[in-house]
Amino acid sequence: MWKGGRFPVSARASFFRRALPRIETAAHYLVEAVPRGAPEDTAAQAIASLAGQRFQCLALFCVIETDGVLRGVVRLSDLFAAPPETRLADLLLKDAPRVQAELDQEKVASLALHHVMNAIPVVDVEQRLRGVIPAEALLHILRREHVEDIHRLAGIRRETHRAREAMESPPLRRARDRLPWLFVGLLGSIAATWIVAHFERALDTKMALAFFVPGLVYLADAIGTQSEAVAVRGLSLSHASLSSLIGGELRTGLMIGATLGAVTFPLIGLVFNDYALAAGVSLALFSASTVATTIGLFLPWLLNRLGVDPAYGSGPIATVIQDLLSLLIYFGIVSSIVL
Repeated sequence: MWKGGRFPVSARASFFRRALPRIETAAHYLVEAVPRGAPEDTAAQAIASLAGQRFQCLALFCVIETDGVLRGVVRLSDLFAAPPETRLADLLLKDAPRVQAELDQEKVASLALHHVMNAIPVVDVEQRLRGVIPAEALLHILRREHVEDIHRLAGIRRETHRAREAMESPPLRRARDRLPWLFVGLLGSIAATWIVAHFERALDTKMALAFFVPGLVYLADAIGTQSEAVAVRGLSLSHASLSSLIGGELRTGLMIGATLGAVTFPLIGLVFNDYALAAGVSLALFSASTVATTIGLFLPWLLNRLGVDPAYGSGPIATVIQDLLSLLIYFGIVSSIVL
């Protein structure tokens, strides 16, 4: 059980290594020593029951029936502010969430954020109170999930404690964790080389076409990475519908692509005195930006539907796909417009 962060750092590290890597559920974080009372108890009685007691979490006052079933929770701030004769049943926090011990830790933290609560009660299948997940545990979960997603975005696939502390891991382990995804990138690089070689005649005809490849690929990757970050965090922490996430991000991608294309067109036209080239590059940039947004959203969504952590849809895999599509779009458009 969670010890409230009061034991030594070495002991906490040992606890995390023992308890967290395999099963990431609410049960690992709950504390049992929490204030409890009956629905008919008054605020004065509840406050008096706190005296002389040592609790592991004082954020919530749990209201339980005689059979141990959780009726609801009262915030301590509401309890102390209430008139002394007020019954606890009348102070219950409306729509307060409760979780079962087997629920994934990230969903627990998501509920706490959504309901603006700094502690979450834990119940069994029969709704009997088991304990509370305190604020410090929720902070630890959020930090841990954040670090884990950053690693996955970078293509670090292992989920051990040592992998999360990447800078402390031996170089051999770090290389082993990253190489599988980078091999995917290597295959993508070979495919990208083949695409460029396929358009060798177009490059020979107009060498200026090669000047814009690095910038186009970079911008598409940057836009895709932004969309991936939005999708990954949205799918795991947001309570917004998938359609609203997709619709909003697609409209954003279209506006970004249109803006970048509009800025690019006059600059290329003036510098190269070739407005056909400017139109081709601008249209390719608009199209590649829109596709990058779509890929950035689609891959995390697809993996989420397949039951895989959506963070795995980011990083090297999405980058390879975006690069290949960006090159195909660019050479396809400029070949038809410029040449």
